[in-house]
Parts: sequence; structure tokens; C-alpha cells
Amino acid sequence: MALDFSNQPITAWRRENGRVGVRNHVLILPVDDISNAACEAVANNVKGTMAIPHSYGRLQFGEDLNLHFRTIIGTGANPNVAAVVVIGIEPEWTKTIVDGIAKTGKPVEGFSIEQKGDFETIRQASWKAKEFMHWASEQQKEECGLTELWVSTKCGESDTTTGLSSCPTVGNMYDKLLPHGLYGCFGETSEITGAEHICEKRAANPETAAKFRKIWQAYQDDVIFAHQTDDLSDSQPTKGNILGGLTTIEEKAMGNLEKIGRTSSYIDAMGPAEASTKGPGLYFMDSSSAAAECVTLMAAGGYVVHTFPTGQGNVVGNPIVPVIKISGNPRTLRTMSEHIDVDVTGVLTREMTIDQAGDNLIEMIRRTANGRMTAAEALGHREFSMTKLYRSA
Repeated sequence: MALDFSNQPITAWRRENGRVGVRNHVLILPVDDISNAACEAVANNVKGTMAIPHSYGRLQFGEDLNLHFRTIIGTGANPNVAAVVVIGIEPEWTKTIVDGIAKTGKPVEGFSIEQKGDFETIRQASWKAKEFMHWASEQQKEECGLTELWVSTKCGESDTTTGLSSCPTVGNMYDKLLPHGLYGCFGETSEITGAEHICEKRAANPETAAKFRKIWQAYQDDVIFAHQTDDLSDSQPTKGNILGGLTTIEEKAMGNLEKIGRTSSYIDAMGPAEASTKGPGLYFMDSSSAAAECVTLMAAGGYVVHTFPTGQGNVVGNPIVPVIKISGNPRTLRTMSEHIDVDVTGVLTREMTIDQAGDNLIEMIRRTANGRMTAAEALGHREFSMTKLYRSA
């Protein structure tokens, strides 16, 4: 009989808006690419803080700018973040980011470089970062429910073993925890190609199904077919997928959808970096299948733990969200074991059932929430990659 982790307590940080965080970061967050150096200087001055440099934020407009704001605000608003220092070149966009993060109730303050320069901005921001660091270091964990967490998923470097073992492991976890109040999220819009009709049927209602179909079709028409060279622009399946035995995108898509389980339905289809607003349950997020981009968007959407099935071995992490790697590929466990948190190779050798594998993943989520560093965290993987929709002005 499967173990019941649904009511098992964890110790985590209860944030000002009631959300539960499993990490306690103080971020130094750049609004734009030319503020990266100042942010990194502040993080160097105040130990324990973390700068997250990125490549964009200048002369973006329209929906591309909206997505940029959502991603930066969502990163700072994530419950794994205790407090935020925001630095931008101009005051107006800096204030937009600060105001967005402030809605959570957490401490946040912004600094603009114009009319001050780096030296003075770094001086002022360092004092505030030190103040926030002292404050955050005294915040106490409290007992919370495991299913108060928001847990996202995507797979990477998929092969034949992911659809047979590690992806169904995630699906089993969702089937067990979603009915008890967990928030879940899956995405990878292009990677569902070939199984989009199956995914559409897994929507909880016709409205959500129609939203998913519109998102998927727009990705096909406006991204894939608009710029294709051959077979999803030579990217789906990837060369690693093909090496691992996945010869078509349809095969990859079928394995991918194993991550949403057998009994779960998704209750909404969201844009990239959007927060889930319809209560507990499973959500679809329009997102790239590129690992760092997808995890970055889901973290910006508010998810605090990420589950990541991999076959050939993907090493991605995230600055603010612990990424739990699950693999059922025996070769990957032999050659890349330092990257794997949950070994489900027993599923393929019939020494472990999917039900048991799901329990093992739930236990790892619990341990991670209680403070265990994931492999990606221990190895210093902090990949943060903004999604850009089109060229800047």
C-alpha cells in the first residue's frame, strides 16, 4: 500500500501573504542587463545575498516587455525569497518592479543608477541589502503542510526511460498530492506536439481545453511554422533525445504527458510566468521546452519546488527554486550520479513499482522542503534564462 504523505508536516517559511517558501533568499535583482554589474557588486559586498544577472530589459515593448516585467516581478515575489533589492538604470521601470514585488508584503527597495552612478548606487543598495540580510536571517521556520507547496515539473534530455519511469513517477506524485491541496504546473508547449489532442482532453472543463488549444496552436503557427527549417526547426526531438531512442516528437510527447499522472486534470491554461489564481490543482503554462527558460518561468509563476525527470542526464538548476532530478536510466546513474536526487531505475528492472517511485519522490520533496540541498544546488547550478518573444526596438 502506498504511503500517505498528504498530511505530513514540513518546516518552512510562512510569508507575509500566507504562501509557503522552502528557501530564504535575499535577492539583488537587476531590472535590466546594464544593471547586472551593480547588482553583482552589492552581492559581493553583502555575503549571503544573491544577484541574478540576465540579458534583457532595454527597449523592450508590448507583450515582450509585459513578459519581462512578469518574470522579474514573479522572481522577486516567489515565496522562496525573503527580501529584494532592485537595481535599474532608470527610476520608472525600477519602481514598476518594486511595486509589483511589494504586493506580496515582503521587504523590497529599489535604486536607480541614473544621476548617481554605480559607486553611489552600490553604496546605498549595499546598506539596504545588509539590513535585509540581518532581518531575513532571523526569520523562523514554522510547521506547514506538505500540500501547501507549489510544485512544478518539466523533463529534460528525455529518452525511452523517461516515459517509462521518471515521468510517470512525477505523475504518480501529482495524482496523490493534488487532491489534498497541492498546486502543480506543467508546460513545454512545443513538446506536446503529437499528443496535443490527448492533453486537450485532460482539461478539467471545455473552457480550459479551448484555452490550451489556442495556446498550442499559436505556438505552432507563430513560432514553429513561422521560422521552421525542418521538423520543428531541427530541435524536437533533440539530438540527445534521438540518441536515447526517441525517434519522433510524438514519442517524446507521449512520455512527456506521463508527468501529469493518470487521474489528474488541469484546471487552467496560463501564459508564461503567470501565477495560478484558480485555487489548488494542476495548471498548464505556455512555455519553452528549453530547461532553464521553462524553470525560470515556473519559478516566476510562484512555484517553490521543481521536479525534473531526465533520461540522458540534464544538469540544470535555478537560483531560487530547488530542482529535484529524477532518473530511471541506469547508465545515467552510473556516469552522472552526482546530478540525480531520486533513482527510479528499479522501475525498469521491476524491482520498484511506479507507486513506490512516486512515494520516493514525495519523500524527496518533503526532505527538500525541510532543507536538504538538491544535487543542482550542491553543485552550484543557478541557471536563469529570460524568455524573449521578439526583437527589441
